[in-house]
Amino acid sequence: MKLELPKITRTTLALYAGASGDHNPMHIDIDVAKSAGMDDVFSHGMLNMAYLGRLLTANFPQEHIRSYSVRFTSITPLYGRPTATATVAKAENGLTTLDLTMTLEDGTVTLQGTAVIEGEIAA
Repeated sequence: MKLELPKITRTTLALYAGASGDHNPMHIDIDVAKSAGMDDVFSHGMLNMAYLGRLLTANFPQEHIRSYSVRFTSITPLYGRPTATATVAKAENGLTTLDLTMTLEDGTVTLQGTAVIEGEIAA
């Protein structure tokens, strides 16, 4: 399963900040980001986690999602174009474990995780 997403723009970050209530200036204020040694603002980690969640809910009923976890491995820079993927790691005892990855165009992995889905899904 794959979900290709549009580039992360300043508008994307502003809309996410408003919707989520996460107004951390590192994600919306270039001066604050630069004062912390960054080139520019960057995506909220939870925005990328939400994109992975969207991949799951687009493919499975919410009530079948038993667990979902990720770890953040790198930032998603402004204008990065993330792609969310899920692959079957194992299917047994009525449950399927998925390996989840969020990757940028240059191959940088920004999130890795797993989800457990009720039901056995073929690889």
